[in-house]
Amino acid sequence: MEKISINHWDEQDRPREKMMRLGAAALSDAELLAILIGSGSDRQSAVDLMRTVLSDCNYNLNTLGKKTVNDLCRYHGMGPAKAITILAACEFGKRRKDAVAEERPDLGSATAIYNLMHPKLQDLDVEEFHILMLNQSFKLIKEECVSHGGITETAVDVRIIIKDALLCNTTILAVCHNHPSGSKRPSRQDDQLTDRIRKACELMRIYFLDHVIITDGSYYSYREEGRL
Repeated sequence: MEKISINHWDEQDRPREKMMRLGAAALSDAELLAILIGSGSDRQSAVDLMRTVLSDCNYNLNTLGKKTVNDLCRYHGMGPAKAITILAACEFGKRRKDAVAEERPDLGSATAIYNLMHPKLQDLDVEEFHILMLNQSFKLIKEECVSHGGITETAVDVRIIIKDALLCNTTILAVCHNHPSGSKRPSRQDDQLTDRIRKACELMRIYFLDHVIITDGSYYSYREEGRL
């Protein structure tokens, strides 16, 4: 007899599709584990197989994590590869519980932006333009280089900046670029670009925090200079 495949289920009942549609929190432990093992046996689907295993563990994941490969291989349809996958997932769960949450930098000031970006930009001999996508607490979500240009300028597409910001659920946006010349004074092109970004952020209801120009040892902040 063929193994019962989840692919033959109604699409809304398949664990992978359910997770895509509703998120991981909507799945039971058996459904999450079924995604890992992929298939069941000729008697049970992957979900039913994992329900059986969990039932024998009193539905306790800590108990499941104490099982051995040999323990799990006693179940019909469970081979060493599936058993190892389950135990590896249990070990990851333990390690995540013990891990310290990553501290996102607070970038609520031009000084904080400078301190973060200066080491990345100080030795470049060409201009780079970076965007800093922040949450409503001014914590960094993601930093991204959107343009790598020449000695005196770099081309920046505001549409790319806004698209990337929206994809990251950004509520606060800051941008920065370096001046390899060592002069922190903004150019006319810098002023024009800053104004375009400001208008685009207003349209998309994103708070435009600052545009910081970074040199080796100093910076210029449009916000601190009262120009935003």
